[in-house]
Amino acid sequence: MKVNTSKSKNAESFYIKQSYIDSNGKSTSRTIRKLGTLKELLVEHGPTRDDVMAWAKEQARIETEKFEQEKANLCVPITFHPNRKIPHGEKRKFQGGYLFLQSLYYELGLNRICRKIRDKHHYDYDLNAILSDLIYARILEPGSKRSSFESAKNFLEAPTYQLHDVYRALSVLSKECDLIQSETYRNSNAILKRNASVLYYDCSNYYFEIEQEDGSKKYGKSKEHRPNPIVQMGLFTDGDGIPLAFSLFPGNQNEQTSLKPLEKKVIDEFGCEKFIFCSDAGLASESNRLLNHTQNRRFIVTQSIKKLPEEYRKLALNKERFRRISNDKFVDLDKLTDDDKNELFYKEEPYSSKKMEQRLLITYSPKYAAYQKEIREKQIERAKAMLSNGKPKKNRKNPNDPARFIEKEAVTKDGEIADILYFLDEEKIAQEAQYDGLYAVCTDLFDDIPESILRISESRWQIEACFRIMKTDFSARPVYVQREDRIRAHFLICFLSLLIYRLLEKKLEQKYTCEDILTVLRNYEFADIQGQGFIPIYESNSITDALHKICGFETDYEFITKRKMKEVEKLSKQPPVKS
Repeated sequence: MKVNTSKSKNAESFYIKQSYIDSNGKSTSRTIRKLGTLKELLVEHGPTRDDVMAWAKEQARIETEKFEQEKANLCVPITFHPNRKIPHGEKRKFQGGYLFLQSLYYELGLNRICRKIRDKHHYDYDLNAILSDLIYARILEPGSKRSSFESAKNFLEAPTYQLHDVYRALSVLSKECDLIQSETYRNSNAILKRNASVLYYDCSNYYFEIEQEDGSKKYGKSKEHRPNPIVQMGLFTDGDGIPLAFSLFPGNQNEQTSLKPLEKKVIDEFGCEKFIFCSDAGLASESNRLLNHTQNRRFIVTQSIKKLPEEYRKLALNKERFRRISNDKFVDLDKLTDDDKNELFYKEEPYSSKKMEQRLLITYSPKYAAYQKEIREKQIERAKAMLSNGKPKKNRKNPNDPARFIEKEAVTKDGEIADILYFLDEEKIAQEAQYDGLYAVCTDLFDDIPESILRISESRWQIEACFRIMKTDFSARPVYVQREDRIRAHFLICFLSLLIYRLLEKKLEQKYTCEDILTVLRNYEFADIQGQGFIPIYESNSITDALHKICGFETDYEFITKRKMKEVEKLSKQPPVKS
């Protein structure tokens, strides 16, 4: 509350006024108490106007304390009528989990980026509202753009735009995709220090609910082994698994060629010049290794032992001269005991390719060996079942097809093929078994200790987790939009959703699983009570406590007035106060 004055021709009057939000969400004020005219007040609180003003401010402070005390003890009387029917079309349940996502959206400065884009394009819709709602819906209730628009109607702050505005906005987002990525990277450094010393790169593909190729939607090797056209996505994450940048390329393009243009963008537009490039064997072509074999960049990539030249393959399969990584002592893998099942062993060999010297690290894990053996034994059992059920068919597209262990031989009679004999190929089984537990890494880091190199390589699981979250939890596929610009915008929304979610995980100190966090966000709902306010209908727990703490507002009260909820909505669009 504050002191206001009004002057007329003959007098100056003093009032105590209070600002508040009315039922329409507009800011206004009301008079709490009239203190009197200056002439009247000088008699008792003078002798000067300054003395009167000091007294008036003290009265405003007293009224504020009184109001806060009354508010703390406030009980809201609400009457329910058992015979009164619910009006048609009256919405009573609202989604509030987006408030936590909104806090990060505004902290990332995406509202400012939208304002910058608005100055370059001519449109009359609210791009910031559309982009934010599409991101929140992708995390909370993923679906098509139409269903996302319908989902946003259940938010506490409902959309004021129309569905056709959403599709128009996708074209603008597509044009500004590179700008949005680079700006969000720079802004994210204000939230937490990005670990750009290591960059992970990987690719995945996404299918469409169509049957014919069109544009970048091409037939290719689908991760899900589906017969639909696909588009491919290349993704960079930083050393903590937080998304950095992405690109799209046609489904029939070799994924190894996708690295160079995206890496150039990361270097030129993001300012990431010195880093260790890390990827799996599928993206570790010699040209990609050479790309990162420079003064400022190095590489750590996995290496298929089966694809090594014969001399190196024999060295890798030789079980002697391995070292225990915990104490660097030599061991013979044939002499390991049960006490070694949780250990990791390695050997190091110089490795020369056609154009550069590299360092080859071969590791052996007894636990990984036992896992691979268990998986293979189950596949052998399935192969035996195939043999007993008749003629087995091989799926050449699936490298883990149990039928790979089945061989056939023609039985001849009188110089002609009389029958085909199928049998278990024991030689093939033994050949695969010799690679159990082995894993190889190539690098041009010659001074780093093996343990640190292997630790970086093993952290590739984080980028794999990013793709899993996008595909499974955010339902990034199947892709429903068809136009090239809208496809690009769709994946930009998925990328930004992943970025916001990963930042949220980081702020929560990675204490909770993805399933637990998403369950809390998706169930974070409120019931409207006769237009007077809201009752939380979510389960309060340690995750909601942590979310309230990092975002700077609280809603876990028995009743929340309309005015208080407006304050929460406003707070979710402001940077949280850092302690």
